Amino acid sequence: MSAQLIDGKAVAALVHDRVRRRIQARLARGLRPPALATVLVGNDPASEVYVRNKRLTCEKLGIRSVPLHFDATVTQAELLAAVDALNADADIDGILVQLPLPAQLDATAITERILPGKDVDGFHPYNIGRLAQRRPALRPCTPFGVMELLRSAGETFKGRTAVVVGASNHVGRPMMLELMLAGATAVCCHRFTADVAAEVARADILVVAVGKPAMVKGEWIKPGAIVIDVGINRLADGRLVGDVEFDVARTRARAITPVPGGVGPMTVAMLMHNTLQAADDRVDQ
Repeated sequence: MSAQLIDGKAVAALVHDRVRRRIQARLARGLRPPALATVLVGNDPASEVYVRNKRLTCEKLGIRSVPLHFDATVTQAELLAAVDALNADADIDGILVQLPLPAQLDATAITERILPGKDVDGFHPYNIGRLAQRRPALRPCTPFGVMELLRSAGETFKGRTAVVVGASNHVGRPMMLELMLAGATAVCCHRFTADVAAEVARADILVVAVGKPAMVKGEWIKPGAIVIDVGINRLADGRLVGDVEFDVARTRARAITPVPGGVGPMTVAMLMHNTLQAADDRVDQ
C-alpha cells in the first residue's frame, strides 16, 4: 500500500476561493471588507514569517490587514491596552496575537482579553466552551483545518475510532472536540498514557501533534488509517519532518499528510475563514 498524499496547499486554495467569493458578495451588498489586526511582539524570525504570511494572505483575499508591532520590552499593561483598543474599534473584526510572547508577558491573560467575537484564533475559553457544547462559534484554526483535510480525503467520521496524540490547549484538546462533534469515537493520548502504540494501532483516524520528530512509529499505524501529522520539526541537517515516521507510515495508511505542505497551509486558511465569519456575525457590520 502507498498512501494517498493529502495536499494541504490544494485544500487551502479551495478554502481561499470560498472566502474570496464571499467577501466579493459582501462588497456587492455595500458592506466593508473584513479587517484582521495582527499583533506581533519582538523580532522572533519564525513569528515574523508567520505574521507576514497571514498579512499577505489577507491582501490576496480582500481582507484588510491592520499590523501592530511592539518592541520585545512591551509591558503586560501596554499590550492589554492595545487589545482593549482593538476590541473597541468597530472597524476591526478579528484580533490575532502571535504566540509565543516574551517571558514577561502572560499569554493566557492577553488571549482571554480579546472579545470572543473577535477571537479569530479560536483560543478564548468562550469559544472552546461553545465547541465543547456542540454549538461552535469561532473554532481553533488548526483543528478546524484538520477537519477540512479529513473531509477532502473522504472521511465520514461516524462510527470511526479517532486517536489524537498530544493534549495541548490549542490543538490536541479542541481536536478531540471537533472529532466528537463530527461523530467519531475519540481518544486522546498524552504524557500519562500507558501504551501510546496500542492506542495508535486502534485508530481509523490518527492526528498527531506533539512536536517530537518521528515520535509515532510507522509500524504502529493501523492498515488503512488516515494520518494527519500536525508536527513540524527542523532536524540538525535542516530538513523539516513531522511527528510521524513518514516513510513507514505511508506504506500502511490509506491517506497521510506530508510535512511540510499538509496541515500548515490550512491553519492560515481557516484564520481567513474565521475573520470573515467574525465580520458576518457582527450586528454593526
